[in-house]
Amino acid sequence: MSELQDISEIETDSLMEIFNIGVGQAAAAMSNIVNEEVRMSVPTIRFTPRSEAAEELGAGIALFGISQHYQGAYATEAILMFPEAASFEIVRMMVGDLIPAHELGEMEREAMSEIGNIVLNACVGTLANMFQQELQGSLPVVRVGSSQQILNPNKDDNDPLVMMLRIDFALERQQIQGYLAFILDMSALRDLREQIRLYISRLETGSVPDGMH
Repeated sequence: MSELQDISEIETDSLMEIFNIGVGQAAAAMSNIVNEEVRMSVPTIRFTPRSEAAEELGAGIALFGISQHYQGAYATEAILMFPEAASFEIVRMMVGDLIPAHELGEMEREAMSEIGNIVLNACVGTLANMFQQELQGSLPVVRVGSSQQILNPNKDDNDPLVMMLRIDFALERQQIQGYLAFILDMSALRDLREQIRLYISRLETGSVPDGMH
């Protein structure tokens, strides 16, 4: 875990800045879909083993998870998670109040997949821009289950690091808390840290793309 201890405050702050831009873009895209202002922010980023991340999210709570695998500057699985109860409200907001509840249930998976796609690609796209690297994503996969089932669906014995972001969604009707997890093996963590260092050095020399600082 020495790699974890070495992550500096400036590296974490740079990631916070990058992800706040990403979720800002995702919020703007969602606002267009639902015709209502959606605000998102990233108040915390933590690096923690996957088993601890699952524990912190709560064993007894059903979660809605949307995951995509990314390859490129580094390899990672990104998972956006909401409590299942909140996901129903988000879908209701997306499709409006005119749809009967039983039909809403059938649309939930599709609507959550679309939201996941928007948020994950906005965040990962911002990372790619900041790092001036390519990151290609797979199609989103939607799962409902416990934090353990969402974060470790293949019951993998490895306990890789997870970069956990809490995302606060402020909607007109309510506040919703979601979580974004990036699962990183040691080589992916090293690659990510190298990209952050390069980004910081570009910031210092003023060679970061327009609108990215």
